[in-house]
Amino acid sequence: MLQEGEIGKSLFWVLEGNLRVSVHVSLEERRKVRPGICDLGPGDIFGEVCLYKSSIRTAYVTAVTDGNVLEIDEASLSNYLDEHPAQGYLFYKGLFEILILRLTNGNQRVESLLAWGLKVHDIERHLSAN
Repeated sequence: MLQEGEIGKSLFWVLEGNLRVSVHVSLEERRKVRPGICDLGPGDIFGEVCLYKSSIRTAYVTAVTDGNVLEIDEASLSNYLDEHPAQGYLFYKGLFEILILRLTNGNQRVESLLAWGLKVHDIERHLSAN
């Protein structure tokens, strides 16, 4: 569906089916993996990073099952929200809630990875008990 690195000008709303979001991770000079970082299902959105400023896609999105998505381009959405400010408020409120949830989940993942890294490298013994 989406390729990391391509230019994006729209967001997508999952109507049916399941999708996987993944990114390239370099483990060594010539060794890369593409782990899934989350799964999406009906009602989820993706691609919103490029919504109001065309920018490079930051992840891959691939279908896990058959399904349907609705693509909403930047210009059409902007025009609609300008003409319908009440719906625009609700749209941005919902988008803000989604982004806060994603940021919170991302922070928790970073904390878990940091704790794992400290433990694996036996850093705990070098830290003070404070």
